[in-house]
Amino acid sequence: MLKRPEWLSKKISLGKCASLHNFLKGMDLHTVCREAMCPNISECSSQGIATILILGRTCTRNCAFCAVSKGRPLAPDRKEPLKVAKAVKKMDLSHVVVTSVTRDDVRDGGAAFFAETIKEIRKICPGTTVEVLVPDFLGIPSAIKKVVDAAPDIFAHNLETVPRLYTEARQMADYSRSLDVIAEAKRVDSSMKTKSGIMLGLGEKEEEVLELFSDLRKAQCDFISIGQYLAPSLKHYKVAEYVHPDRFEFYKTRAEGLGFSHVESGPYVRSSYMASKYIAKK
Repeated sequence: MLKRPEWLSKKISLGKCASLHNFLKGMDLHTVCREAMCPNISECSSQGIATILILGRTCTRNCAFCAVSKGRPLAPDRKEPLKVAKAVKKMDLSHVVVTSVTRDDVRDGGAAFFAETIKEIRKICPGTTVEVLVPDFLGIPSAIKKVVDAAPDIFAHNLETVPRLYTEARQMADYSRSLDVIAEAKRVDSSMKTKSGIMLGLGEKEEEVLELFSDLRKAQCDFISIGQYLAPSLKHYKVAEYVHPDRFEFYKTRAEGLGFSHVESGPYVRSSYMASKYIAKK
């Protein structure tokens, strides 16, 4: 097992998370921060920030890097979109990120729930900007259109890693399909701001990362987040490398050179981390 380097020493304080997450639990809502064991949970929670997870806590996919529970999910909660909007109102958020587990068991992959959640937030919190981080909806154009037509401020879908590693890290996903989710959002609405995120340290090569950047720009992706993969447990995909902060700066410079409007790159960067920075560039 690789030893964590000195630049990966962030500590998690569950005490700082308790108040916010108890509040959301009381509203029967979940966060990806807790379900995915995000290392930034203390920092974000202390600022009253959380990424809300809709469509339950159980994912129908089996990604080897992810800590979210996998299996057969419960039926979606029809009241959830309104619950999310009320929580956003009570938290007084200026920007909210809404994501979900993958729901291959639902006809549209849960797209209608994303659309309804956006609409409810708009009704109750008209001044709040909304970012959605969506699954691939099995690449169904009508599902993607349903979400884009609800007019989120940012439409995000993560590639996670380079295509060569999909067979090990994302067995039930498809790189080309994920790219087309981003491209399809732009085809539906050319003004829609799109975003994707990747992890480093799974065994990717530099040329593969740069090719991924190029693929995203060809799909007209506007924003990208680049972070270090940290294995949630010994049972998950093993870390192949701890990438030095200087390399993150290198990749940031290369991504900016390709035309991304905003790039966040660093060991602790996650797709929803400091999300309001992207919207400031919108």
